[in-house]
Amino acid sequence: MSLLACLRGAKKGSASSVVVDSARGRHDLRIDGLSFAVGALAPIGQSVASSAFSVGGHRWRIKCYPNGNRADSAGHVSVYLALDEEPAAGEEVTAVFEFALLAERRAAFFLKKSKEVQSRPPLRHSFTSQQRNFGYRTFAKRDALVKLPGADKGDSFVVRCQIVVINGFRTEDEEDGAPKSGANFVTVPPPDLHRHLGHLLDTKKGADVVFHVSGKTFAAHRFVLAARSPVFDAELFSGMKETDAAGVIRIADMEPGVFKALLRFVYSDSLPEMKKGEEDAMCQHLLVAADRYGIERLKLMCEENLCNYITVHTAAIILTLAEQHNCSGLKRACLDFLKAPANLRAVVASDGFEHLSTSCPSIKKDLLDALAS
Repeated sequence: MSLLACLRGAKKGSASSVVVDSARGRHDLRIDGLSFAVGALAPIGQSVASSAFSVGGHRWRIKCYPNGNRADSAGHVSVYLALDEEPAAGEEVTAVFEFALLAERRAAFFLKKSKEVQSRPPLRHSFTSQQRNFGYRTFAKRDALVKLPGADKGDSFVVRCQIVVINGFRTEDEEDGAPKSGANFVTVPPPDLHRHLGHLLDTKKGADVVFHVSGKTFAAHRFVLAARSPVFDAELFSGMKETDAAGVIRIADMEPGVFKALLRFVYSDSLPEMKKGEEDAMCQHLLVAADRYGIERLKLMCEENLCNYITVHTAAIILTLAEQHNCSGLKRACLDFLKAPANLRAVVASDGFEHLSTSCPSIKKDLLDALAS
């Protein structure tokens, strides 16, 4: 009997498959609704560009023209993907990409709800040194966008680009005719530690420290607090914080709602929902609390969100807050807002400017000098 005949009944074998060697990515370009509302004033061909982002080892940008990139696309929003680098002579960078335009509405306490209002089929293009931009000249009608609710208020639009960069092909080994991957058999759920810790805060199970804040009491777990805040760590484990006879820690200079939101963030790394219209005030208080307890991520989240609430009525107050709590990004956002002479004049005449004058005299002088120039 031949060797092949002897082995004919064996099931074991090997295989390989040719697959596309690719890299995927996504980038969002957020544009406030007012920018679209005044888009008709923008010259045809004037664009705004996203920051650079990397996919597949190449650098890209989204380019958006609020009033069209050419005369025949005036009145439309033009959207392009741009290769933000110079390919070598003869080199091609091939990508499959698609755009979607989302209307983003601010909901309760900085939560944002997005709704897709425009999308187009995916495009495939080989980017070269001669043609590094490709996209849609008439992606969406501008007039239709500015009629959407919130387009002239604090809401925004998001130009979302999904991109797959195709680098070529590669060969993968298989076992018994199937790819070597556990992804086909096992689904790993997303992290849920925040949910379990949030439940621990709600049930107070195992709580070993109590805070009294302006008439309200809050039970918590000192190890969780210490892990999240260096200030809580020092206060709870080195005896820096004084307690009363019942072992309760009293905090007199903070609103109960602010401390409750602070605790929620400590346990869940997220902020609770708030009543509409209270978001900016709560964020100011939380920024102060985050700075006090050394919770840097919460402080930066508040700083980022306050950038969306800078108006002629709030700029002086927010600028004071930014200066007092060393929020460099928020300070730059305020000063950028005040570059407009009309905004600067209105802020100098506002009630908040008096508080800014006494709290931050150096900034007051700079603003008055800018107004006089």
